[in-house]
Amino acid sequence: MTEQSTDYDSPWKEIIELYFPRFLEFFFTLAYNAIDWTRPYEFLDTELQQLEPDAEIGRRYVDKVAKVWLLDGEEAWVLVHVEVQGQYDSQFPERMYTYNYRLFDRHKQRVISLAVLADEQANWRPSSYGYELAGCRVSLEFPIAKLLDYEQAWETLEQTTNPFGIIVMAHLKTKATQRNPESRLQWKLSLVRQLFEKGYSREDIQEIFRFIDWVMVLPKELTSSFKTEVRNYEETNRMRYVTSIERLAKEEGIIETARESVIEVLETRFGEVPNAIVEAINTIEEPSVLKTLLKRAIAIPSTAEFQQLLDNLSSGQ
Repeated sequence: MTEQSTDYDSPWKEIIELYFPRFLEFFFTLAYNAIDWTRPYEFLDTELQQLEPDAEIGRRYVDKVAKVWLLDGEEAWVLVHVEVQGQYDSQFPERMYTYNYRLFDRHKQRVISLAVLADEQANWRPSSYGYELAGCRVSLEFPIAKLLDYEQAWETLEQTTNPFGIIVMAHLKTKATQRNPESRLQWKLSLVRQLFEKGYSREDIQEIFRFIDWVMVLPKELTSSFKTEVRNYEETNRMRYVTSIERLAKEEGIIETARESVIEVLETRFGEVPNAIVEAINTIEEPSVLKTLLKRAIAIPSTAEFQQLLDNLSSGQ
């Protein structure tokens, strides 16, 4: 089991959008307290594409832009960035600054820039960008939340009813068990039991379960054990949330069909497809990436260029 087998981008994007107020309440209380939550907020996914239209497939950034209303009645923008690549990125502070000023320039509204650092380097804590030249000074300071810090506050994570307590535990234990699938199975079962015991609604249990199951990938032989244990626990406690597992199984079928579609297009255009390409496609778990690959497969000039596209995807470039 390797880090490449785990998709962090998609589950974080989805869970932030599902629980945006709780996300800010958990990680960034100043921003949470400044927003008027009685008024509707709106996610603007196309904004980031317009801010950086040349973004490449495979980049491991999670960015969300939301339009909110502040308690003082003013409209504002919240730019949330989750760094999930797990390695030092010297361009990260500049990227935060660039997105901030581009949003301000486009909409002439104040921008709240926030960053969650989900990497594994304890000392990497970028929180500002600036430069000074000939008496001219430019700077941006932005709040950060470092997920590694929560390892020292595990009891707090266990006690909170905010969904991001379990979400952070799932993320940290996924990182910690990269090479120990048996340990990951036990932690995954433990987190699911905690999820059932916290008094969440059925819908919340299904959504948070989905995050846990999405990031805490298990080998096939342990996946069966996990599903059996969850079903047994549900039956013992007279809970019937197993539909969440069945729903995931349906989504796995959708992913498999998407993989087959990409391979079929390549076979139609180029005849025999190299095994390396087929194997790489069959490891991709994210439907949106497969959809993009399908579009590229229709027009790409050669299998060699398609292989390069896959290499860029796997390296996170």
